[in-house]
Amino acid sequence: MGIDITGYIERLTPYGGNDGDTPSWDSVIALSELYLGRDYDAFGCLFGVANHARFRPVAAERGLPADTSSAVRAIYDRDRGYGAASAFSATWVGWPELRDIDWEEPAEGVDARVTEYVRTETGLRPLGKAAWSRAVADSLGTGFGGSYADRLPREETEWTHGDMVFRTVLMRRRDAIPAGSEWQPVWDVMRALAQVHGDDGVRLVVWFHR
Repeated sequence: MGIDITGYIERLTPYGGNDGDTPSWDSVIALSELYLGRDYDAFGCLFGVANHARFRPVAAERGLPADTSSAVRAIYDRDRGYGAASAFSATWVGWPELRDIDWEEPAEGVDARVTEYVRTETGLRPLGKAAWSRAVADSLGTGFGGSYADRLPREETEWTHGDMVFRTVLMRRRDAIPAGSEWQPVWDVMRALAQVHGDDGVRLVVWFHR
């Protein structure tokens, strides 16, 4: 079962309180209107969820903001009512933090998932990466179902086993969320809202579910 994200972009309005004068946060648009992906590298990079690549998360486990909009809180409470797997790792991140991400920053360790390739007549063909692989286990001699985490190299390296090639990779933030990725519409909307409501008046509130 995979992990998915639910979220909402909020903006701070100066006249949203019950007395008409107190600033308050309002929900503007659901994340699902802008982002339809399930990218664990992005989840880890931004929020520390499924963080196999070992990034220093930008905004992890902050909880739901105490002053989140009533609409967002109602949806979050509804999801929590379905069980712990339906609403976990709630957090939020302001536009200035997203705007100022250093996309060249490396992860704090090599990716825990080994990238696999197979040798062909035309060169190496990538097969992908996973948290556990029978091919990697065989190459490290742990056998089917065995854990090999303690045998993986702690630095970027490459090794072969038959016609397979394996690599451990140190990712950078730009590898997790490239320019023009599925997250670009989210950045564009938040940037546009910040031009009207100020950089500190725009944030993204998220939680995760299985």
